[in-house]
Amino acid sequence: MDVVNGIKPDQLGAPTPCRDYDVRKLLNHLLYWGPSLEGAARKELVPPPDTPEDETDVPDDWQDELVANLAKLAAAWSEPAAWDGTTHMGGPTELPAALVGGMVTGEVVIHGTDLARATGQHLEFDADLLEYVHKELVANVEWGRDMGVYGPEVPVPADAPLLDRILGLTGRNPS
Repeated sequence: MDVVNGIKPDQLGAPTPCRDYDVRKLLNHLLYWGPSLEGAARKELVPPPDTPEDETDVPDDWQDELVANLAKLAAAWSEPAAWDGTTHMGGPTELPAALVGGMVTGEVVIHGTDLARATGQHLEFDADLLEYVHKELVANVEWGRDMGVYGPEVPVPADAPLLDRILGLTGRNPS
């Protein structure tokens, strides 16, 4: 959340490591999908807004709104029941809740890193969290590529830091 609060208004047009988004579009992406991903933890189908993601702009109070959304997202997925059974991720298709939880966790880590790097901030993650995200990503990266979520893998040395290997798997160049 510190990264979100550290973004300055003049950085909204800055490119991010996520090939489809500048900072503004990535913030909008997180705001757009946040309620659906939080609802998934509670096993509630919360469709995304009617206005398409690419036709929406960040609200004036985007920092406060995104920090609040991230706090609600973390609280919802902190409940053990969130990871049991099946759930929906903004649409009618049921998916294993543990799969969705893994995707949500990866989304926050990867896009948090995108925002930090795009705005010249440093972000560190707990080693256990990175191990979990890496394990989930390795298990599901091809599915993500088929969905267009990840680009082609960027080769990263096997002894590179784990975050760099995660970013490489998603199609981002860690350097």
